[in-house]
Amino acid sequence: MIDSLPLVVANLKANNTWEQMSIWLTVVGTSSQARSFAGTIIVCPSSPFLTATSQRIESAHFPLKPGCQDVSKFDQGAYTGEYSASQISGICKYAIVGHSERRKYFAETDEDIVFKVELLIANEITPILCVSDSNQLDSYLKKGKIILKNAGKIVFVYEPPGSISSENKYQPQTPQTADINARLICEKLAQKVVVLYGGSINAENVASFFAESNIDGGLIGQASIEPQKFVQIIFALKRK
Repeated sequence: MIDSLPLVVANLKANNTWEQMSIWLTVVGTSSQARSFAGTIIVCPSSPFLTATSQRIESAHFPLKPGCQDVSKFDQGAYTGEYSASQISGICKYAIVGHSERRKYFAETDEDIVFKVELLIANEITPILCVSDSNQLDSYLKKGKIILKNAGKIVFVYEPPGSISSENKYQPQTPQTADINARLICEKLAQKVVVLYGGSINAENVASFFAESNIDGGLIGQASIEPQKFVQIIFALKRK
């Protein structure tokens, strides 16, 4: 089940020690901006910290939802280093799959990603499915019926690889271009689905993206690593 919109997803990638992650949770979780935010804030820490993050959110009653940055394409078994959807099902209810960095650095295929979506759906975890463009969505749909059949249970992310930020360098698409591509995703699925934009979102531009009619939130990468910067994004959304 997808929580209330808009969705703001913090993808912290391979950053932060647990001490830094604990500070992040305290700063964001106790902020007035997060506590009064009308939508849903999902934080996806590095995998070693997923359980501790979930427990900290629950014990401190932070207004956050834990999410996973990835999941195995296999179910439980002899897959050293992997973690399956069934293993994380009691820890979080969201998981990012298909991020362009997974394809770039780990050679993931569209078929791998469809397998992951299927396992997440089976374990009642909401996939946050990254889509580079409409051609890639076509490829996903050709690999199996699971995505079209369960489109209402999936959070789609329009994530053009050329717009992914790094080292505080931001090169986002225009909000209008992002909105057009979000609408194309809905049209290909023949229904209104939840679509986020991912790619160089920061406090200066977030409100303009969220103002577009087909964009239901954002996947925040670089600008989410420092908790104060992420709080500024939430503040910017409250002022729009």
